[in-house]
Amino acid sequence: MAADERTRYFRRLGKLRRSARRWSVLAGGLGGATVILTPYAGIGLADAFWAAAAGASTALAAWRWVDLRALSAQPAPPALDPAQAAARSRARLVAAVERLPVGAGVVAEVRRARSRGALRGTSAAQPWERLDRAASTLASMGGRLTGFAEPAVAEAVVAEQSLRELANRVASVERAVRLAPPDARPALTEAHEALTGQLDAGVGAYERLVVAAAGYLAEEYRPTSEHPSAARLTEATDMLHGFASALSELRAVGRPATTS
Repeated sequence: MAADERTRYFRRLGKLRRSARRWSVLAGGLGGATVILTPYAGIGLADAFWAAAAGASTALAAWRWVDLRALSAQPAPPALDPAQAAARSRARLVAAVERLPVGAGVVAEVRRARSRGALRGTSAAQPWERLDRAASTLASMGGRLTGFAEPAVAEAVVAEQSLRELANRVASVERAVRLAPPDARPALTEAHEALTGQLDAGVGAYERLVVAAAGYLAEEYRPTSEHPSAARLTEATDMLHGFASALSELRAVGRPATTS
């Protein structure tokens, strides 16, 4: 992103400037110590280390200044437009929220509420509500619609997005009709009626698809015989009844007969 590139550019420029100054100071200190201590104490092994350290520091300082001049000669990346920066900040915030355990659901609900508010007061609001309820119902069945139902689910996802875009188009045309001059209003009204009819027909078809998906699930998971858990519970109940009867008979046999 441009904002990040601009920030990285100035951060690297400052880092190179500080590094060049630091190595220049170190090279000057080591060079001065070499110049002073070598004649004072004579030339020895320690003087070779002083001279090597001074030379290396000087070379590193020179390289840092060369890198700094080369980077300074490059133009800085342009500043990002405030609107674009705000949009990218929102995108990063949304991405961070979506990574939370329940973040995706929260973000989806906020987006639905915003879309619902944008359509409020238009003829597209009621079809949008129907579409939203049907889409939520289909989403709750999505993990179980496998096999032959998978292509239908994929088609439903594409259709849902198309119908939502159509609802927004209907609302936009309706608002334009209210603002249009009298001579342009009939054409816009006709286009609005045609789009509204398409939206109603599309939402109705989507609802029928959801009903068909529910029927598919009902038929797929309908048991052909008694559920295994229920069968085991019935067997356990019969067994307990048998134990109770046997214990009752044992008590009757072991009880001494009473004489009157």
